[in-house]
Amino acid sequence: MRDGQTLRIEYDDAVIFEGTVRWEGRPGSENQVTSRHGEAVDQAYKLSGRGLRLTGTIAAGTQSFPCEVDRKQRGVADIVRHSSGLSHSLLNRAVYDREHDWVLSVDYFASVAIKPASRTDSRTTYSLEASGDEITIRFRPRYYQKHRGLKYYEPWTYSIREPVAGWCSWFAYWNRVTQQDIRTTADVLAERLVPYGLTYLQIDDGYQQEPISVPAHWLHANDKFPDGMDGLARYIASKGLKPGIWTNVAFQDRDWAFAHPEYFVLNDKGEPAYGNWVGYVMDGSNPKTLDALIRPVYRGFADTGWVYFKLDALRHLRYEGYNSFSDFFAKKNVDRVEAFRDVVKAVRKEIGPDNYLMGCWGVRPELIGLIDACRVGDDGFRLDCMAQFNSFNNVVWQIDPDHIELTPEQGYRSCLCTSMTGSLYMLTDKAEKYRTEIIEPARRTIPVLFTRPGQIYDVDPTRSMFLDRVDTEMSGSGPRVCDASNNAPYDLYLLEINRPYENWVLLGRFDERKPALQMSEMGLDGNKEYLVFEFWTKSFAGQFKGQLPLPKIDPKYGCQLFCLREKQDHPQLLATNRHISCGGLELDSLAWQDRTLTGTSQVVPNDTYTLYIHEPAEFTHTGYDVILANGDVVASHRNGPILQVDIQCREAKTLNWTIRYK
Repeated sequence: MRDGQTLRIEYDDAVIFEGTVRWEGRPGSENQVTSRHGEAVDQAYKLSGRGLRLTGTIAAGTQSFPCEVDRKQRGVADIVRHSSGLSHSLLNRAVYDREHDWVLSVDYFASVAIKPASRTDSRTTYSLEASGDEITIRFRPRYYQKHRGLKYYEPWTYSIREPVAGWCSWFAYWNRVTQQDIRTTADVLAERLVPYGLTYLQIDDGYQQEPISVPAHWLHANDKFPDGMDGLARYIASKGLKPGIWTNVAFQDRDWAFAHPEYFVLNDKGEPAYGNWVGYVMDGSNPKTLDALIRPVYRGFADTGWVYFKLDALRHLRYEGYNSFSDFFAKKNVDRVEAFRDVVKAVRKEIGPDNYLMGCWGVRPELIGLIDACRVGDDGFRLDCMAQFNSFNNVVWQIDPDHIELTPEQGYRSCLCTSMTGSLYMLTDKAEKYRTEIIEPARRTIPVLFTRPGQIYDVDPTRSMFLDRVDTEMSGSGPRVCDASNNAPYDLYLLEINRPYENWVLLGRFDERKPALQMSEMGLDGNKEYLVFEFWTKSFAGQFKGQLPLPKIDPKYGCQLFCLREKQDHPQLLATNRHISCGGLELDSLAWQDRTLTGTSQVVPNDTYTLYIHEPAEFTHTGYDVILANGDVVASHRNGPILQVDIQCREAKTLNWTIRYK
């Protein structure tokens, strides 16, 4: 509604926008329209006139964030964007409120600036400034649920979990894994990676008795695990790790199934139905099936200390099971999707709301709200899924791109992309590899920061546009048209770091197709000068305005991570070596006052902590003192405009540091 110069938008008995409209000269025209496509509602309000300006405040929930909702109208290649902390990007044209699933946006081509303004325990506000000869403000309620077609998305019923960083046994040991393998790995992880932020150890296929079937075959391990699964969970926890376990929804015991057909989906002969990979199809619509075959497994594991659950073969239960034998459910007048959800609801009920549940494999829109993460692609790491389901990540669930192998060819690339996007992060190598130098990309990318997407559309829509195919697929052998693929043409990823003391951006580059980027393509001000540091090579790339030239990628790393900070007229922190966030993880405070740079960092004991300080020309020949609390200076030296200070803390985790210029 508009009253004089005031424009107000209300939704669900709350004012979500209030602003002031001004024209140069006399007021122009106003128009509004409401459109309904099925249950998706789209409301637009257009203001027209010379020298038009709209300024106001958007009020949203505490899980809201600024973003882009519409694809760019000009020929600009998308960078896959995420943000740690509320985004300040100049690319933002919308605010998405996750708690109520609405988005408020301004259409192209009006100029728009949306910035975080205030935050309380109950709401977040954003300033909005728009100008042009035409401004259209657009409101879409139930955006993900109705406009994106995610029927089960009810974000007010669940929250997104903190990111996972862990280790999985599958690619390391396959189903040949033993109790000693897990114990040895726990020992090595506790020494080499737990101090850096690794928190989970998940055993995969190989512990259970064969055939996969009744609860006892899951709960009572085979002979390779003489201390049992409860003993293994205790050992993992004793090393400072959270125990994780693999299970699946298959049932392979023919004799048992034929002796108890009432627990199974039946084929047209009245016999237990059989499907590839899933075996005899358990009937999720029968509460007795859930009570006899599902609940005891997960209650038993939860009671003995397992807190992370990888639930596998879900696609096969849906495709080879419930879709392939849809007549069984139709004759019972039962919704087969609800029967599928009931299986996972039973798992969730038994493990509880606080334990982590990862659904595997292939995208599973029917399980939204029940699973914390989804393996959206096939076995093997998928960098492409970060662009194909980027809008799902930490909004709908967390994306699992599958396990990371620390190979020379892919280790740096996989670790970087997973961490930058706030995705589920699972290493999978034999323990001895973590005693070599290839551990470095893992140490510098964990823990994973919590992020929100910068775009609430999928940068590569070629997979998510086919989500409705899950209703008719009857084979899960290999990726389906809706699953993540390995052919997305996107190789640039951007992570904003927004902290109370400073905001900066990180650019991840995985290919050399683009030789340069405009600052505006990264949401930066093309009129300002930025300092650029490449993290892996620890090199100062220079200071740039308007455009960033992109050099060749060092083949040792196979990728680049550029940190861009707005240039100041005094010495400033450019980066640290602790984490790819260049200070965003560990830096609690940072300040410049009275020719003194001070900071407080949370560091890893006995790991050399390096500060890279950029000094303007007038400071490069000035004396300085490094003053530390709880640490020792190992070395400090200047290389052109960069002052490098290497510090080691033997026991303390909190480091207070000061660099005082004379």
